[in-house]
Amino acid sequence: MSVMKRLFPLVVLVIVGAALMGQDKTSPQAGNMTMAEITRAVAVLEPASGSTVHGKVTFEKVSGGIHIVADVEGLTPGEHGFHIHEDGDCSSMDAMTTGGHFNPTRMPHGGPNDAQRHAGDMGNITAGKDGKAHYDWTDSMMSFSGATSIIGRAVIVHGGADDLKSQPAGNSGPRVACGVIGIAK
Repeated sequence: MSVMKRLFPLVVLVIVGAALMGQDKTSPQAGNMTMAEITRAVAVLEPASGSTVHGKVTFEKVSGGIHIVADVEGLTPGEHGFHIHEDGDCSSMDAMTTGGHFNPTRMPHGGPNDAQRHAGDMGNITAGKDGKAHYDWTDSMMSFSGATSIIGRAVIVHGGADDLKSQPAGNSGPRVACGVIGIAK
């Protein structure tokens, strides 16, 4: 995959963000859109580390948090670590440019049901024999604004299962898919 194709979502996000920041938030040109009004976001997952893994993750603001729905294909059967990483940069072939797990509150790594965990810890996504996985979860630690905003960060699918306890990231192996989270309508 070309570097330009991998950087395209990040470039679009930066341009849109710069345009919104430079406008009066009540002007018609800004469409009266503020960061607090974001209700939906999406990440298109592209292969990393030589895999064929791809898919889509949607995020929607709901009462109680952010509702996450993911559909991923090309996985080996079984569990795969599924996280939001701090940097929205999928430009390297191994997706290591995304940095570590998104952890604005400096908590230990854990599972999605743990009281103390990274804001980006979504646990595992489980693929069937056909290599397809579906994920559906509402997360109370993520948001679209402020310190816990996931906008502009990256979604990573790992090659192995997240053990939900090893520090700092669950020992879930290589990054096999990556997508930048962008604002959606």
